[in-house]
Formats: sequence, structure tokens, C-alpha cells
Amino acid sequence: MKETVKPIRKLTGEIAIPGDKSISHRSVMLAGLADRPVRISNFLAAADCLSTVACMRALGVKIDRPGENELIVLGKGLYGLSEPDEVLDAGNSGTTIRLLSGILAGQPFFSVLSGDGSLRRRPMARVIAPLAKMGCRIYGREQSRYAPLAIVPADGIHGIDYTMPVASAQVKSALLFAGMFADGPTRITEPYVSRDHSERMLQTFGAKVTRSGLTVKLSPVQELSAPAVIDVPGDISSAAFWLVAATIIPGSSLRLTNVGINPTRTGIIDILRRMGADIEITARRQAGEEPVADLVVSAAELVGTTIEGEIIPRLIDEIPVLALAALFAKGRTVISGAEELRVKETDRLRAITSELAKMGARIEETADGLVIDGPQTLTAAACHSHDDHRMAMALAIAGLAAGGVEIEDAGCVAISYPRFFAQIAALQEAAGGTE
Repeated sequence: MKETVKPIRKLTGEIAIPGDKSISHRSVMLAGLADRPVRISNFLAAADCLSTVACMRALGVKIDRPGENELIVLGKGLYGLSEPDEVLDAGNSGTTIRLLSGILAGQPFFSVLSGDGSLRRRPMARVIAPLAKMGCRIYGREQSRYAPLAIVPADGIHGIDYTMPVASAQVKSALLFAGMFADGPTRITEPYVSRDHSERMLQTFGAKVTRSGLTVKLSPVQELSAPAVIDVPGDISSAAFWLVAATIIPGSSLRLTNVGINPTRTGIIDILRRMGADIEITARRQAGEEPVADLVVSAAELVGTTIEGEIIPRLIDEIPVLALAALFAKGRTVISGAEELRVKETDRLRAITSELAKMGARIEETADGLVIDGPQTLTAAACHSHDDHRMAMALAIAGLAAGGVEIEDAGCVAISYPRFFAQIAALQEAAGGTE
């Protein structure tokens, strides 16, 4: 699928941000292990999350979908999943395969997890190795480095004290999910605090989770007590594209509604504000354990900054669009410590450098980040998404702010934001057409 995005005069109006991808995954998984039906509202009905739904259904969980963004999940209990008849297909979803590996490690049956070609090239040893220390029996391709993953019933799962070499919410979550079935507490220490949706969701389901500094502790779980309703906040990673767009396109002002502002995810707001962005947080409220608000963003002049250290896990998915913001900022922006981006859906550091270069950008790619001097002028070009949803959306925002862009293989936005291009079309219509 090819998409052409033309420049826009300005962005105005209100956007309802689609449901958070991370929270949608976790809500379905834990609801499937719970003791009563759970209604999930504002569920992100995108490809990645629907892969999780398909896997849970294949494990015997009944999931109804009365509305496009609503699910009713009838849990089967902590040990009530059924042995699947076929290989569980995680599609392109790293969250699905890694988190489910922790859940399936505690089940009394054999299972196999796999995915598409991209997912089968993404590293799995970072999850398998610590799970093995807990007594889990998971085996992958090329000496347990890659999927498919074969999961054999464990003789017993043991709680461990594990210090993570790299902050990773997916690895942490896999260990916590396996820790539900352990014979003792599981303690995980991170170098920096990564997104904590799993901890919050486990608490919502009645599990005992505590944090002391960089260490999170989970006590063994006897059963999960389900809430009647889970209201999924809007995804700040999806909101990030509009935060940058409205900041760099003169005359713009947008209200983004129902956005999750979990402090482990708000690095994008902190950095943009540091660069000079005009972002107001209004109507603060709670959705279960998750904080939510509306964001009002207006055009502003930006200055370069340094992005490194403990803030990186809080904005790792937003770096492609932050690189775009840096091109419109006065001065130098340096991003470091982001080597995790090399093992996402594509090598995002290389992809954002090469694709924005087609639009005239000059970006220096380093081993673990980017160096960008601005401001720069972008021109229209034909670019490629690298089959990466966040790359496609970052390029689309570049097209809106500059001379336009033609994006090859843009259909990958369905991974996290199926209506993204429809939203662009609506904004262009509201603005009276393209520039």
C-alpha cells in the first residue's frame, strides 16, 4: 500500500487518540487468566493487539467483540488455558511473543510461539535466558536466540532475584508473568525504570506488586481477581506524532483527548517541552491504575537538546518522530543510549537517517543514536516505511510539515494506528485542503 501525504497549512481541532497498545495487550492476557468476565473498552483493534486476541482464543479463552474497540473476555483462571492445536502466531508483535512466553512457561502443556519473518529475526535470548533461571523450559531457533519458541511444561518455576542488563518492559513483563506461577517472590532490578503497565495491570487484577527504587517485587499469585471493566487510555506513542506535528507546523493548535500520561511513558512530553514546545496537560483523571489527561499543543519554535540516560526507556518508541522535531529545532540535538532501536521492527536509527535523507535531511548516525543540527529544510520525496509503523507515521508527519511525501508500504500503520491516514485526510479537509 502506497500513501501520498501533501503538506498542510496548519493543524487545528481535536483528535481522540486510539487505545494504548501496551495496555491493550496486557488487559487481554490477564483477563484471560482471571476468574470472571472483563469488559475492555477503547481496546486498540490494531494488528499487533489482534494477534494477542487470536493467541488467547487459540488457548481456549472466549473473547467476544461487541464493538470495534470493545472486548468481553471470559477468563479461564490462572491454570485454565488449553493446549493449542497449532502454532500460536504472534504476527509482527514482539509484545505478544515475549509476554506470552512468560505465561505459557507456567502452563502444564506444550506450546509453540512464532510470528512473521520480521518477528523471527528479533532477539529472544534476552527473555529466554532469565526465564530459564526460573526453571522455565523454552527453546528457540539458533541456540534459543530466535523464534519459533517451543515451550515445555516446567518441573517447577522458582522466584528469582534478577538484575536486568538493559531496561526492557517486555523482558520485565515476561518475568513477572512467569513469576505468577513461581514458588516464591520474583524480584527484578532495572538499570532505569521502564514502562510499568504490567505492574499496574497486575495490581488491577489483585496481584501483590511492590517497588523499591529500581526493584519491583511480585509475590506468587493464587488467582487473579478481575475488575468488571478496563478502560484503556489513549496511547501516548500515537499521540507523539501529533505533538510533534502541531509543534513544527506554524499556526497549529490541537487538543488530543484521553491520552495516557503514565510517568514511565511521558519522556516525549518532557523532551519536547525542554526543546520549547507549547504543551498543556489538562483534565487529569484516572483510568484504573493509569493516569489520563487531555493534551493541548500549539506551534512553537524549538531548540536542540541532549537526549540520553534514564529518559531513553521513557521515549524509546518516539525517537523516530523526535528526530524529525530536531530537524526543525535551532541548534544541535544529540540522542545516545538508544541502541535498542536497532532491533525493533527494523533498524530505526538507520532507517530514519536514510529515509529523511531522501527529503534532504542531514543526520549523523552513531552506534547508539543520532546527531542532528538544525534547523533544516525538507523537500518532497518518495520514501519507504521499511515495513515499520512508526517509521511510516514519522515520514507522514515530515510530509505534512515539509513539501509532501510518498510512502511505500505504508499499510504497516495498521500495527498500532489503523486510522492514521484517515485522520490526516480529516485534518486536511478541516484545514481547507492541502497547502
